[in-house]
Formats: sequence, structure tokens, C-alpha cells
Amino acid sequence: MGILSWIVLGLIAGALAKLIMPGKDPGGCIVTMIIGIVGAVLGGFLATQLGYGTVEGFDLRSLVIAVVGSLILLLIYRVVKGKQT
Repeated sequence: MGILSWIVLGLIAGALAKLIMPGKDPGGCIVTMIIGIVGAVLGGFLATQLGYGTVEGFDLRSLVIAVVGSLILLLIYRVVKGKQT
């Protein structure tokens, strides 16, 4: 999957992660979108390394992997930013 596809998938995953885990995020919408993109890439990398196969297409499995990566990253971000304030 190309980098542009990962960005689009990450934006969708970030939005879905925000819907699944609502609340006030430090940083706002832009930071949530960046977390979605990074979470999608991280989720795809980890899924490949754990043997779930390569994430090459834009399908339901890749979307779930991207959303899970975004949720994990969003949770880590909230914990770290929450302790700093």
C-alpha cells in the first residue's frame, strides 16, 4: 500500500478512534489526525511483524488494524499528556 493510501487510511482510522474513545484530547483535531496516521502505520508494521500478513490493500482488515493502532497511540498520548499537566 502506498504512502498516500496510508495517510487516507490513517485519517479515517483517527476519526474512528476518536468516535470510539471520545473525550477532550490535548492538542485538538490536528493532533488527533496525526495520531491516526502514525497509528495506522504503526498498526500495519506491528501486524506484519506479528505474522498477520502484509497490509497491502484497503480492506476491512487493514482498517481494523489501523484503528487498533490509532486507539493504542491515542491512549498512550492521553496518558502522557495527562500526567504532564
